[in-house]
Amino acid sequence: MIGYGGVQSYGVYLLFIVPPMLLGLAAQAWIKNAFARWSEVSSGPYSGADIARRILAANGLGVMPVTTTPGNLSDHYDPRDRSIHLCAAVANSSSVASISVAAHEVGHAIQHARGMALFRFRSALATPAQLTSNWCMPLLVVGVLARSLNLVVLAIILFSVAVLFQLVTLPVEIDASRRARSQLNALGMFRDPQVAAGSRNVLTAAAMTYVAASLAAVAQLAYFVLMFLGNERR
Repeated sequence: MIGYGGVQSYGVYLLFIVPPMLLGLAAQAWIKNAFARWSEVSSGPYSGADIARRILAANGLGVMPVTTTPGNLSDHYDPRDRSIHLCAAVANSSSVASISVAAHEVGHAIQHARGMALFRFRSALATPAQLTSNWCMPLLVVGVLARSLNLVVLAIILFSVAVLFQLVTLPVEIDASRRARSQLNALGMFRDPQVAAGSRNVLTAAAMTYVAASLAAVAQLAYFVLMFLGNERR
């Protein structure tokens, strides 16, 4: 049997969830404002797509396709077919924000090409994490309603896979931004101090969204363990 306290559980939930949620909202506002601000500042003659192709070529990945993908800030590197996908606002603009985002996505391509262990691990976790994310909450609800400790434990284990994915994603994303800054500097894009400062601001803001997501995931897992396993009744 498992137990959980009514009003008290809501207080604990707020304690665990609200601070990371507020941090997440702040991080989202930061990246939105940073991208908007530095989208108005030109970095030079090269668009985001141009920068992506130049960095790829400089790292022996010149055959990798760089395509335009629908949506806003839908930029990503696809490890399945080893391709870079940039939204039109990034691919066609030469703004500081655009070249920074493009360089970040190429950073993932470099991680893949160099065989970065954490990148490979994250890629292997992606599908299991998606599946466990879909199943853990319904299973947790059923377990709590049925007062089945086994189902609750299974739900928490499934959720732990999604949390692990978030934790592995954080250093992978930070490393991609580090590689982006290094590659942009090697191309001479940081000769203008304003471009260097703007790129750092955009990439740091983006990294903070992953920090917030990781904290939120860990806090929620801690809450589940405390409330549903810590209050186990024998």
